[in-house]
Amino acid sequence: MIEPAMKNFFLFLSQNKALNHAAKKWGLKFGANRFVAGETIQDAIRKVRELNQQGLVCTLDHLGEFVFSPEEATECADYCIRTLDAIHEAGVESNLSIKMTQLGLDIDQNLCMSNMRRILDAARKYGNFVRIDMEDYAHCQITLDILAELRKEYVNVGTVIQAYLYRSEKDLDTLKGIPLRLVKGAYKEPQEVAYPEKKDVDENYKKLIAKHLLNGNYTAVASHDDQIIEFTKEFVREHNIPRSQFEFQMLYGIRTQSQVDIAKQGYKMRVYVPYGNDWYGYFMRRLAERPANVAFVLKGMVSK
Repeated sequence: MIEPAMKNFFLFLSQNKALNHAAKKWGLKFGANRFVAGETIQDAIRKVRELNQQGLVCTLDHLGEFVFSPEEATECADYCIRTLDAIHEAGVESNLSIKMTQLGLDIDQNLCMSNMRRILDAARKYGNFVRIDMEDYAHCQITLDILAELRKEYVNVGTVIQAYLYRSEKDLDTLKGIPLRLVKGAYKEPQEVAYPEKKDVDENYKKLIAKHLLNGNYTAVASHDDQIIEFTKEFVREHNIPRSQFEFQMLYGIRTQSQVDIAKQGYKMRVYVPYGNDWYGYFMRRLAERPANVAFVLKGMVSK
């Protein structure tokens, strides 16, 4: 486990707008290219093709934070649509993951819904699936409200539920029939809304996995934790749940050999592949999660 003080430090840095702006000028330096597939759609498609050749499927995420104007939000939506076009044209196996704040959620909810519908229309045309990433607690309820509205029109959309939130088990009751990615959670949240202890998060995570699977829903277990992965394998064996009902997911650049090994065991393994020049906040959260990530970056800086 990374020290809490260091974790909080990197989470604090992840929200620094000045550093985020500067990072766009740096490019993918100081080890960021370990966790980010590139700055362009073409870079991302090349990485997806390489991963597909290893037996892995993907989901692409065009990184972006701190969107403050309708023009930026529309541009981000256009870029997501171009990404879906590129996935189709290249014939690679990849879904799309998006953040609704990037599409204007904090500016105008109607603008965000319009952008979401444009993206989902494009995805539906190609028979593709779009995952709405869950952001911090302040955006949790509005994300679920928008998802419920969109599901009236589209079946090719789902979201993410975070195990560190107390509310998540009840949220599953309103999300039956919806494909979900289940994660531990990567944002810094107060004890009033989130479990502060890892052991409690882990236990709640297992409870969510079991509940969503037993409800007959497609479940993406997104974790690098061997304990969680082995729990899922054993649970589906005990309950005769077909492998077509779930998948494992991991982040690009983390435990790459484990990703290949799980795929070779006959499980679907999906790699979350971020790309784009707005990589700073995502990168800081990866450093906050694991001391090994920090060590890798420091090693890269010393060798330059």
